[in-house]
Amino acid sequence: MLPQHSAEEFTTTRVTRSDVALRFAGAAVAVAFAAGLIAWGLMRWFPPSTFPTLQFPPLFGLSTLLLLLGSYSLSRAIAAVRRERQTMFRRYLLQAVFAGTVFVAVQISALNWLIHRQLPDEAATGAGAFVIVAAGLHAMHFVVAVWFLIFITVWALADRYDHEYYFGVTVCAWFWHALSVAWCAVLAVIAITA
Repeated sequence: MLPQHSAEEFTTTRVTRSDVALRFAGAAVAVAFAAGLIAWGLMRWFPPSTFPTLQFPPLFGLSTLLLLLGSYSLSRAIAAVRRERQTMFRRYLLQAVFAGTVFVAVQISALNWLIHRQLPDEAATGAGAFVIVAAGLHAMHFVVAVWFLIFITVWALADRYDHEYYFGVTVCAWFWHALSVAWCAVLAVIAITA
């Protein structure tokens, strides 16, 4: 005698933790590769010699806009999940992942720009070294934020969140917003020292 299965068992697929781990690892590698490729392209198209008189990397303006786009997307994602708009929720999360990926790429290119514009005599004592370290530390923290966002997005695509449970998404958004505030402070220091 064959086992009896309900129609629901055939239409519903259960995503295991190992599936999520594999999806997270694949997505993290894909995002890192994409960010590296974009950063490489930006460094080739906009070398430090492109703007010979500027001391402030113009790419930091673009990265700030991307950071704001990510903040907006995460805020909209929380609003969508609260109203059980799962398609919009996932779309906003993917938009935030895109913004985070391009942000990391632009930051890498801008940091490269800063490093190459650093005067050798001021490397140890000048404000430029402090700015490079502060921007680099922010970029490292932001990589962690993007990993967190990828993890949340993978779980969202596996139907983990709904209007009753979305605390992880909220924490991810708080982390992103805190890094946005920290970036504004770093940007102010960079503007002052430039």
